[in-house]
Amino acid sequence: MSGFEIGWFVTIVVGGLAGWLAGKFMNMRFGIVMNIIIGIVGAVMAAAIFRRLGIGVEGDWLGYLITSFIGSSILLFVVKLVRR
Repeated sequence: MSGFEIGWFVTIVVGGLAGWLAGKFMNMRFGIVMNIIIGIVGAVMAAAIFRRLGIGVEGDWLGYLITSFIGSSILLFVVKLVRR
């Protein structure tokens, strides 16, 4: 193994935490399942954006949390724009 890999349980926990933090930051409230979905989708989205920009996203669970938070915040920002 060359890098840090997280399992499904940690993915769900980190995704839920990132989704919850992004919801607080963007002043939007969701349930736990939606927080997990937002966090995981945000992580995938941010990882793709960072990879495209040439920014490495390697590290431990904290790196994944930060990446998920950034992606989740971007996702919720777009949702706010569409809702208007």
